[in-house]
Amino acid sequence: MTFFSTARTLLLTGTLALSLTACGSSADTSAPAGADALAKVAAPAGRIWSQVASATDDGFLLGNPDAPIKLVEFGSFTCSHCAEFSVTSAEALKSEFIDSGRVSFESRPFIRDPLDLSLAVVAACAGPDRFFPLAENVFASHETIMASAQAASQANRSAMENVQALPEADRLPTLAGFFGVPQFFAARGIPAAESNRCLRDGAAIQKRTEVTERSARQYEISGTPTFLLNGTVMQDAGTWEQVQGQLRAAGAR
Repeated sequence: MTFFSTARTLLLTGTLALSLTACGSSADTSAPAGADALAKVAAPAGRIWSQVASATDDGFLLGNPDAPIKLVEFGSFTCSHCAEFSVTSAEALKSEFIDSGRVSFESRPFIRDPLDLSLAVVAACAGPDRFFPLAENVFASHETIMASAQAASQANRSAMENVQALPEADRLPTLAGFFGVPQFFAARGIPAAESNRCLRDGAAIQKRTEVTERSARQYEISGTPTFLLNGTVMQDAGTWEQVQGQLRAAGAR
């Protein structure tokens, strides 16, 4: 059994029942018409907007909470397209758009498998100020993380197939341990004991899965990354170049 078939077994059981989606957006229409350029918005004294992070009902927001242009990403930590977007967008999104105060960026983790869930739960548990640096680091390490997960699924095949026999509170921490999730975050300043505490937080796990299920229905999400621009699903927006063009067309220039 591969990692992803084991993931499906776990996700289809109990509180982890999810509809698995593809990595890669299926959106396909034209960009919005150009809008007048918007004025910059001053950040709080002594700060820049890309240093201002806050929790939202469904994820975490970077930048001016009252920005006139609100960009939301539904992204999966195990999605290669999401990783590519993060790596290519990180600096320009902050310096060109978020720091102007015109654009806020909200990340809503979209769960596709247990590794995804493990990474999202620990990153979220670290809080708003640490979430975005950790998320960027996860995406930058995508190939290494996925290769380790695949190797772990082969080395621990029998144990992973028996995960469902464990008490519910032990299932996600056990899988996360196989995949090296606590060790990954320990190398980035989060003690393994803290990661394991987060991975046993049933309310946090339920929240992440409920946000995914609700968002998939509400926005008809069939692939990641999927973006919202002021509450509307962006079309033709699978890459940073495409998203950047639509932000500019919306007045963020």
